[in-house]
Amino acid sequence: MDSLNSLLDGFGTALTPMNLLWAVLGVLLGTAIGVLPGIGPAMAVALLLPVTYGLDPTGAFIMFAGIYYGAMFGGSTTSILLNTPGESAAVVAAIEGNPMAKAGRGAQALAAAAVGHFAGGMIGTILLVVLAPTVAALAVDIGAPDYLALMVLAFIAVTSVLGSSRVRGLASLLIGLTIGLVGLDPMTGQQRLTFGSLQLADGVDVVIVAVGLFAIGEALWVAAHLRRTAGEAIPVGRPWLGREDVKRTWKPWLRGPFIGFPFGAIPAGGAEIPTFLSYVTEKRLSKHEDQFGKGAVEGVAGPEAAASASAAGTLVSMLTLGLPTTAVAAVMLAAFQQYGIQPGPLLFEREPELVWGLIASLFVGMVLLLALNLPLAPVWAKLLRIPRPYLYAGILFFAAVGAYAVGGEAFDLVVLLVIGLIGLGMRRYGLPVLPAVIGVILGPAAEQQLRRALQISDGSPAGLVNTPFSIAVYAVVALLLAWPLLRRAFPRRTAPAPPKG
Repeated sequence: MDSLNSLLDGFGTALTPMNLLWAVLGVLLGTAIGVLPGIGPAMAVALLLPVTYGLDPTGAFIMFAGIYYGAMFGGSTTSILLNTPGESAAVVAAIEGNPMAKAGRGAQALAAAAVGHFAGGMIGTILLVVLAPTVAALAVDIGAPDYLALMVLAFIAVTSVLGSSRVRGLASLLIGLTIGLVGLDPMTGQQRLTFGSLQLADGVDVVIVAVGLFAIGEALWVAAHLRRTAGEAIPVGRPWLGREDVKRTWKPWLRGPFIGFPFGAIPAGGAEIPTFLSYVTEKRLSKHEDQFGKGAVEGVAGPEAAASASAAGTLVSMLTLGLPTTAVAAVMLAAFQQYGIQPGPLLFEREPELVWGLIASLFVGMVLLLALNLPLAPVWAKLLRIPRPYLYAGILFFAAVGAYAVGGEAFDLVVLLVIGLIGLGMRRYGLPVLPAVIGVILGPAAEQQLRRALQISDGSPAGLVNTPFSIAVYAVVALLLAWPLLRRAFPRRTAPAPPKG
């Protein structure tokens, strides 16, 4: 009941004219950014971080949440019409959505995706309202060894799940942890990796790291592989669904959120895994399995609902534990730090107006997105005709202006370029970006918790595993590390082939 009263107060905050304006601006920007190939929500939020310095924190986070959900809506448009996912969560939408569009059913594919996102976002946000206060209440009793264990789990999970190999994921994490070490040691005051530069004594600002790795790195990578001609989008009319389509999609819309939400809430790489799981589930349960791969509407509806629900799940662990499980959550955590706010168990007590206003704005944003995306799909499709050189030149300009605005020093632009080149190198060698960003953000916090736990135990390593919670978390970490070996040791038996004739 307390959660319901708090949510009603949150609607009072979210529905003020100014915050409603930020929500509209966020969903419009998010959808437009999601439609454009190669520009995901993480890059969008990273680019806008410096711009929001002067904003009220509640308004800024309402806009960020609108961008997050809007980019997921927009990403499916590009996947369906151009077979080029606007962001990683929309990869699965291309498998069935693009064949539907080529068969003249692009309008139905876009409608199935839009309603799927709406259903997934609504169910996921309801689960967020129900579960987040409970998780926050339980997390108050978590000590330094427990927090350290959770952070180790986040490190191992993102390096294991993302990228083409664990080694590359670990290499990316080490890059992030190294950047996080730059500056003064918080306990001894000794300089670390500053190379004698006073400008680096305060460390590298997380905003500059996020903008450099996402925006600069991606823009340089695309410029190095630039095609002068943009892909031709399939023309589409106003999205609509017939009775037969609704009959085939309503169950996937309801199943997807319950697959997506748990994966968003745990450090498991965001929406990529649950969207594939939802796709496989719908393929197995469908009465039209022969249509999969040729344009089955269930293969669009379920995964898109799972993607939106995973976004809500991501906010559970970020708001209650301060643990980012996706790139967007990592950048939003940097935004919280920018305002001097520390997400965690006490956030719901210390900043109730901000938290519940943000959660209420998710419901408002979902309604706005559905109202905007169904009639405006043909308009969003026209954004695909923007020439890539103009698009990425604009991104580089705004990234540079934003980084300069952080500290007002030209040295920050040099740091931005260096980190951008690191981002380019990471893409060149197949290193995922998310482990690096999480390493930068959580690395200093993990070091602090490690030192705190060792101080409490008088330097004994046993102090790191002296609680049932930390032991359970390390058991999960051990399982994640051992899983490839277990899978090789116990190969799955394949059914014998039926005799011929």
